[in-house]
Amino acid sequence: MVWGTAGRAVADGRTGPVEQGSVDAEVARLERGLVALRRDIHQHPELPGQEQRTAGVVARELRAAGLEVTTGVGGNGVVGVLRGSRPGRTVAYRADMDAVPPQDIVGGGPAAAHVCGHDIHTTVAVGVAQVLARLRRQLGGTVVFVFQPAEESLSGARAMIDAGVLERTRVEEIHALHCGPFPVGQFAVAPGFGLPGQDKAEVTLSGPDAPDAARRMAAEIGALSTVTPPQTPADIERLIADAQTPDGPLARFVTVRARAQEAKVSVSYRCWPQERYTEVRQDIRRLASSYPEAEVSFPADPFPAMVCPERDARTLAHHLRHTRGRDAVTVLHAAFPPFSGEDFALYLDRVPGTFTFLGVRAPGAPITTAYPHYPDFAPDERAIGVGVRAMTGWLAERTTGRGA
Repeated sequence: MVWGTAGRAVADGRTGPVEQGSVDAEVARLERGLVALRRDIHQHPELPGQEQRTAGVVARELRAAGLEVTTGVGGNGVVGVLRGSRPGRTVAYRADMDAVPPQDIVGGGPAAAHVCGHDIHTTVAVGVAQVLARLRRQLGGTVVFVFQPAEESLSGARAMIDAGVLERTRVEEIHALHCGPFPVGQFAVAPGFGLPGQDKAEVTLSGPDAPDAARRMAAEIGALSTVTPPQTPADIERLIADAQTPDGPLARFVTVRARAQEAKVSVSYRCWPQERYTEVRQDIRRLASSYPEAEVSFPADPFPAMVCPERDARTLAHHLRHTRGRDAVTVLHAAFPPFSGEDFALYLDRVPGTFTFLGVRAPGAPITTAYPHYPDFAPDERAIGVGVRAMTGWLAERTTGRGA
């Protein structure tokens, strides 16, 4: 495997740095092609770990833009390295490529589908790479594009990290966007918050009434939840409002799924803050202790929560307001959505960075068309250009060290 290693660029006497006006002009030239790219990826969804076609499309586009490309990283991962012509820092940008498995679509689905927006994420990242490549002579430092497989299974980030994607490219920080249920043109940052991790437990019962006891216990454990999945569009709207409320209902929560199967109870839960897992484990043990001979096991350590570094998130918010307008940013005051996780957490455990929601809700569209994992998820494609403009300018600023 050949890697593009990130070294310091040599100045060629050209002026810089990258200007937002130049970025916007280049995006205008590329936008139609990016929409076509997104539609192509959307029509060929691939399950976590099976992203061969998508990876091939990404590698082709990056090579055409002049990046140094490595494939097969951590499975189907693709890494593209773009060196600017001026000295600077090394920053990374991550996009996930896999589609949602049918069982993870709300209400179920017949096949894998891009209902989480990874086709948008991948397209935005390709667009950022293309724009920065066109403006390479004004770019300082190096940008490493990390196209990750298997986010939905929470295994792709670990595989790419284990393959050395951060160390071998000497990444100093990493950034990402995710589609969110906010108006097109708006971003949502979450200083000090992010997305919850996940923990799992299994309770085994014995005796002739074990199946009945398992059903009772599942109901008792499920009652630990302080927030439950939305059942109506109004519920989703309320969740979004709660996430934007300081010290609101989602500032501290537990959400639990407990399912009885014969004499066992399988439990999966998320909570915020992450340290609350200790408390929830104690609650599960306490409930189980009232059932004779019940055995509780926790198969593994909790998958970590993704916590957005507060300083970096606020710096990004300032940048976006300055370049995209005062109304371009909303601030989340809770982990959102409370029912989902993100293996981008593993990158942020190792280097600083940002994770930002990109609004994809079209004017007047039902909220379910912008809320990931719903079967009618249909993001407004104008979000692609919005995301490329914003992230290109942001990465160009970070490579220069301004605001770092």
